[in-house]
Amino acid sequence: MNNMTITQRSALTVAVLTSFLGPFLISGVNIALPAIEKEFDLNAVGLSWIVTSYLLSSAVFLLPIGKFADIHGQKKVFQGGIIIFTIATTLCGIAPSGLILILLRVVQGLGAAMTMTTGAPILVSVFPPAERGKVLGLNVASVYLGLSMGPFIGGLLTQNFGWRSIFLLCIPLGITVILLTFFKLKTSPASKTSVKIDHIGTLYYSAGLVTIVYSSSNLNKPFGWPLLLAGIILMILFVMQCKKSANPIFEITLFTRNRLFAFSNIAALINYSATFSLVFLMSLFLQKIKGFTPQQAGTILVAQPLIMTILSPFAGKFSDKIEPRKLATAGMSISAAGLFMLAFIGQQTPVYMIVVVLIVMGIGFGLFSSPNMNTIMSSVDKKQLGIASGTSSTMRVVGQMVSMMIATLIFSLYFSGTHIKEADNTLFTSAIRLSFTISGLICLAGVYFSNSRGDLR
Repeated sequence: MNNMTITQRSALTVAVLTSFLGPFLISGVNIALPAIEKEFDLNAVGLSWIVTSYLLSSAVFLLPIGKFADIHGQKKVFQGGIIIFTIATTLCGIAPSGLILILLRVVQGLGAAMTMTTGAPILVSVFPPAERGKVLGLNVASVYLGLSMGPFIGGLLTQNFGWRSIFLLCIPLGITVILLTFFKLKTSPASKTSVKIDHIGTLYYSAGLVTIVYSSSNLNKPFGWPLLLAGIILMILFVMQCKKSANPIFEITLFTRNRLFAFSNIAALINYSATFSLVFLMSLFLQKIKGFTPQQAGTILVAQPLIMTILSPFAGKFSDKIEPRKLATAGMSISAAGLFMLAFIGQQTPVYMIVVVLIVMGIGFGLFSSPNMNTIMSSVDKKQLGIASGTSSTMRVVGQMVSMMIATLIFSLYFSGTHIKEADNTLFTSAIRLSFTISGLICLAGVYFSNSRGDLR
């Protein structure tokens, strides 16, 4: 790594900085949710959309952008993405209402999708196969560094300068990445191709995903279940379109003919579906039930992503030597154990016990993510790296979104239009416990797919 070329160093720097930004904002905003709720007078479901809108937008755009980047070049898409992301982040910091903030988070999610789906292919294209696990581990570590810094810095900023300062702090970093991308990042030119994007498949996918997610927060209303059914039908039409299209945005054959790729992506989907809402739920729990300030809650929540940050590079490095399946499966099993521990959380649970469980979760996720990503990117041909990265990122974001959907559904059933600050503490704790119980059961299913994927080498 000490003998990296200028191209390799630039690619790693840009990818790492960009991978830090999105997760930092996600975890930082999670800590600020009670403050946002207070300023904009949002109910529990509306508050969850501050997070869900960003994830939904990212998920909608990841697949078509992955295909577009394979055709027109990873660098060009990456450059456009970081510009959109930085502008949207700036506007989020001055949003005048909750609705405007949610809409701006949609735009921010678009920019994030453009950088997420191109960052890993840029890295893999400039580093030899023997070093992929290591650099992807560093890239994943930067994600976790953002997650770990977000709660602490977000809590500190929210308590002393207001929640808007979290977005405004990211502006200089976004501008720095833009400058590096345009003046330092050198990649191979895009290959000339006449391949076109399947617009019909894109429409089915986008409409289906939006419909399913929106219906999940309205299942207690008359139109909720019919809307969910319509979303499922649209997703079935999307799969059928992918099978018959000459240029599908989602390579079904990668799942039907490549078990290693398929099961690794399914494992990632399940892992994120089970674990992502943890910070969202624990942020609310620590501030509402335990009575902590945003800064105190953020300091406690640092434990999980900090362990991820430390462990991920080592796990990525070891996955170049040890079969990744073994490391990832161990990580998934540990995550499931941590979630079941959290299912017994309550007002009397001591802080040290919460920190211990968060550390357990950090170990589990740190062992899983880098080896799993190494397997995904190493199981396809070089010409498929863009769609593989887009698929992997889609699994991650859709998983995160499913996790938030579960939390939102439980909140809508328990609290309906009630504000979280007004909800009964016992009822709120019951909702938190149910969320973690469901998440633990989901994670157990992921252990099977992770262990059954087959060996990379």
